[in-house]
Amino acid sequence: MAETPQKKVIILGSTGSIGTSALKVARDVPKRMKVVGLAAGENVQALISQAKEFSVKTVSIANPEKVKEVQEALGSSVTVHYGAEGLIALAENEEADMVLVSIVGTAGLHPTLAAIDKGKDIALASKEVLVMAGEIVMARAREKGVNILPVDSEHNALFQCLKGHDGGDKEIRRLILTASGGPFRDPEKWPLKKLWDVQLSDALKHPTWTMGRKITLDSATLFNKALEMIEARWLFNVEMEKVDVIVHHQSIIHSMVEFTDNSTLAQLSQPDMCFPIQYAITYPDRVSNALKPLNFAELSELTFSAPRREDFPAINLAIRAGTVGGTLPAVLNAANEVAVQAFIDGEIKFPEIWQHVEKVMDAHDVSHPTDLEGYIQADLEARKVPLSKNRTV
Repeated sequence: MAETPQKKVIILGSTGSIGTSALKVARDVPKRMKVVGLAAGENVQALISQAKEFSVKTVSIANPEKVKEVQEALGSSVTVHYGAEGLIALAENEEADMVLVSIVGTAGLHPTLAAIDKGKDIALASKEVLVMAGEIVMARAREKGVNILPVDSEHNALFQCLKGHDGGDKEIRRLILTASGGPFRDPEKWPLKKLWDVQLSDALKHPTWTMGRKITLDSATLFNKALEMIEARWLFNVEMEKVDVIVHHQSIIHSMVEFTDNSTLAQLSQPDMCFPIQYAITYPDRVSNALKPLNFAELSELTFSAPRREDFPAINLAIRAGTVGGTLPAVLNAANEVAVQAFIDGEIKFPEIWQHVEKVMDAHDVSHPTDLEGYIQADLEARKVPLSKNRTV
């Protein structure tokens, strides 16, 4: 049997939590993964250190003022790009087989499409790409014969559970995304009225995962799960009514598929992002690694509960946006990004995050664009809606 070739990977967002986990995978399975390009936001020193360790010849930094510093540290043999154009340049790099997109927000959209157009597989961690323009992205991937391999632990779990099931939507009764429930999942400790007293430090105390600030706050509001529901709708080509959520406290079961014969398949592993990242990189193969396996004798219990949909309406807003479709999911995503930043800046209270999102959605005139620009325009318009203050739950 011929040896499987090493996958050459560009990592967009290399200094974030997903990017650093991806580099752990590269160290763990070097015969299967070679890093050939890196892009970072503002963490110049981390980018320089990563580029030196993996001997990459192409990098990109968000801030053009940092280009000189990066270039001097890495030398003339390394090409240094910057800004949005730099991400696209990396995504189109001819040396790469795959682009891992792990950029927060909508910044990953253009480089994702650029990589698809060059025939590169996508390992997708930036859920906003499909939330904002899932119909266009998935259609382009099918046209180019490109694989979109999910990196989010929940979608990667669904992808694994669905492998070998060719009946598609007809076989699926429910895609069940598991959720940690965030730091406020206990209604006795955090009743509805107390949510108005939530501080930034409270919202950043995720019960299971160590992640970036934006995604951690989205987990606290359940908007992370809301975005994942819309993403699942496009990744697996199912209607929103078939996408469901259950709170699973231990984060051992990463998601489940309930089939029409009433059987359910689940994917389990330790809560470590290296698992889904490696599977996306080495797909369709499974490769030995140094990750910790499950010891079922040590698992005292696996518990589940319903999400607090009434107190945290993000899931209901996602069902509405995903069902209506068109530009509404992009508007939900944009309004949430604005509101989360306003909460971080101390401009609004915690419940005003989802109140602002609902307000923007209510005011939006939904359209169904045939090109990317229509979705981008909807995103921009949603970001202009002023914040409302002192609204009540």
